[in-house]
Amino acid sequence: MRHESTRSSPKRHFVWPVVIFTTVLMLLSGCVVYEPVPAYVPSPSTFDRSWSAAIGAAQDEGVRITSEDRVKGVISGSRGDQDVTINVQTQADGNVRVEFSARGPKGSDPGLAGRISRAYDRRMGR
Repeated sequence: MRHESTRSSPKRHFVWPVVIFTTVLMLLSGCVVYEPVPAYVPSPSTFDRSWSAAIGAAQDEGVRITSEDRVKGVISGSRGDQDVTINVQTQADGNVRVEFSARGPKGSDPGLAGRISRAYDRRMGR
């Protein structure tokens, strides 16, 4: 009578780990991992930020913008019978100077330029 063993042969125990290791190695060798590339996202320039804030501040106070000349740094508009002029200039030290003026008939709205200036400060986070 022949006695059959339920044991696996030693070769069979050796084959499965090799097959699994080889399969994993083949799968991983097909993966490519790229390093992240740092991206430079420029923030708006001080002039651009000031320009936008000046226009927004004037509009907050009901000024209708009639012209914008970025090269000269002049924004013009009106509110009722008052003419509004905003000058935005980059100075030699890199700072931006913003001036607000409102002109109209006597007694029209003497506080308009001051209110636009305060709206500008709020928009600039001051």
